[in-house]
Amino acid sequence: MTEDITDFDEPITIEITDVFDLHTIPPREVKAVVAEYLYQAHERGFPVVRIIHGKGIGVQRATVRAILERTPFVFDWTDAPPDAGGLGATIVRLKVRTRRGSDGAT
Repeated sequence: MTEDITDFDEPITIEITDVFDLHTIPPREVKAVVAEYLYQAHERGFPVVRIIHGKGIGVQRATVRAILERTPFVFDWTDAPPDAGGLGATIVRLKVRTRRGSDGAT
């Protein structure tokens, strides 16, 4: 019996930086992975991130932007400048994460 190498028992850990390239993510997983990436980037205090989705026909770009639109801690987004991917990447500004003290005050 051959084991399917795409079935993993453990999640794969990806280093969270201010740039995330979706080219290695299967299309069916993009929504969940981008949402989790944004959450992790926000938790780490990144003020700006760049998501590389590729130019193609715009499907991944539209998917990414739909996620950005419904993510409460996303401030805004724009196409990346030409030297950072142009239409193939989106620059996302995240709202400043507030930290709560032990007494619950911000």
